[in-house]
Amino acid sequence: MQTGWPRKLLRYFFIAIAAFVGLSVFLVLVFRFVPVFGSMVMVERKVGAWLHGDNLEIHQQWTPWSRLSDNAKLAVMAGEDQRFPEHWGFDTDQIRRALTSWSDGGDLRGASTISQQTARNLFLWTGRSWVRKGLEAWFTLLLEALWPKQRILEVYLNIAEWDTGVFGLQAAAEHYFGTSAANLNVTQASRLAAILPNPRGWSASRPSPYVLKRSAWIQRQMRQLGGTAFLQRIE
Repeated sequence: MQTGWPRKLLRYFFIAIAAFVGLSVFLVLVFRFVPVFGSMVMVERKVGAWLHGDNLEIHQQWTPWSRLSDNAKLAVMAGEDQRFPEHWGFDTDQIRRALTSWSDGGDLRGASTISQQTARNLFLWTGRSWVRKGLEAWFTLLLEALWPKQRILEVYLNIAEWDTGVFGLQAAAEHYFGTSAANLNVTQASRLAAILPNPRGWSASRPSPYVLKRSAWIQRQMRQLGGTAFLQRIE
């Protein structure tokens, strides 16, 4: 009897792994075609507010690719991940620079691509544990293998957090500028992209000097990338 338990445990382990792989592949395939009206980060924010006795209202509205401002698409790539059209989910150059900076005594800054952020926001929780990092890598590989680049950016723009309870480009455009996701101009788009590293601490409509400086830098990067013609590389 005792010699049978290791085999049983090993069998159950492999069954659990196979079930997880199958379920995760199924979910990624479904979300390639189905509009995404929520994310695990939204669930986490809602539950966290409830545990603190607050009733957080989530604002998010799915907006298809054709109704998302080209200015916003470009601004987010310029600010967050300029190598997005080229890499397979992980920007090795950025990772190398981040590790070099850390080894030289600096802070370990983030090097997450848009693909990684999409995987994390959609399927996982916030935090920095190694377990979550491993799952993030797995889902990032699935997104890159099963979704076109355009779909990854489309979903990212629809679930990214832009303020407390404000998720997705349409809700952010209405919240900060009283306009739609389709009508964001270059300045508005660059300010929204500028606050993505700290969406609950920075404001796009009342920008701090740092946000204004970062927004101006993003606009310069947008021009250097060739303007909205850069989007042809992911279509």
